Amino acid sequence: MKRMLGCVVLFLVLHGLGQAEPRGAASENKQKTATSQKAAVPDAEFVGAETCETCHSDLAKKFETNPHAHLALMHGGKGVTCESCHGAGKAHVDGGGDVAKILQFSKASAKLIDTTCLECHSGAHPNFERSAHGKADVSCTNCHSVHAFKSESGLLKVAQPKLCYSCHTDVKPAFAQPFHHRVDEGLMKCGDCHDPHGTFQRKQLKTTADQNEICTKCHTETAGPFVFEHPVVKAEGCTMCHSPHGSPNPRLLTVSNINILCLQCHSGTNQRAFPNAVSETGGPVHNQAAQYTPCTNCHSQIHGSNAASNFFR
Repeated sequence: MKRMLGCVVLFLVLHGLGQAEPRGAASENKQKTATSQKAAVPDAEFVGAETCETCHSDLAKKFETNPHAHLALMHGGKGVTCESCHGAGKAHVDGGGDVAKILQFSKASAKLIDTTCLECHSGAHPNFERSAHGKADVSCTNCHSVHAFKSESGLLKVAQPKLCYSCHTDVKPAFAQPFHHRVDEGLMKCGDCHDPHGTFQRKQLKTTADQNEICTKCHTETAGPFVFEHPVVKAEGCTMCHSPHGSPNPRLLTVSNINILCLQCHSGTNQRAFPNAVSETGGPVHNQAAQYTPCTNCHSQIHGSNAASNFFR
């Protein structure tokens, strides 16, 4: 039995040594090691925020109103301090301010910056590394200025939407359309619908049990539940008919004419979606040409109805 156990152990050791380290794993392992070493640094290696202030007084003054500074007063004064983020400072001080002896966020890789911040913020942002921003090496400090707190933007470098527009230039023109969500006017923020730190939804949309809830939390009259549901609302969602950022069409519709929009599904050739489109004689029940009466003149409760299966009321 002992011989068999010894063989198993030997196999596992040799197998582990023979495994090639995955691409990128080396740097990640070094960061994990650095993190564990940081946690094990003896107290004698820390000099305290007061020592840091002797050289960095300009940053210390700005830090007084910072939420991180408030945390430094917690837990018996052992909360968030300069060295919580930059690492133990004794070697840096003893070296006459040697920048190589301290973590410089301006010179650090995006991965190292994110790893440092997520030591505390992983609970609030568990999906950041899998998010579009994380995968694109958009680090925390690309958007956040940790030392400078501003009343209008918090720890963001600039307030939304200007911050988001600095990268998402393709989205900005949509909010200049005749019909748009009032983001530029300051009545809404990008973060009302999107979570920049990552979700499991496309476009980093906030995750809800019913994904339409992102829209219906404001547009409550469309929320339901209804006795007669419009299937497309549940199956495809609001963006099947509406452009969420902005549109040249009223009600943020994706097309200029309501009949064209409806006829994408409810055509005479699509009997399953529109069983009453054709009469017994084979002719159309309605004149569906785009220039005639809009469908919603009669089918007014198009999101769903509690009274009529044809959404008349």
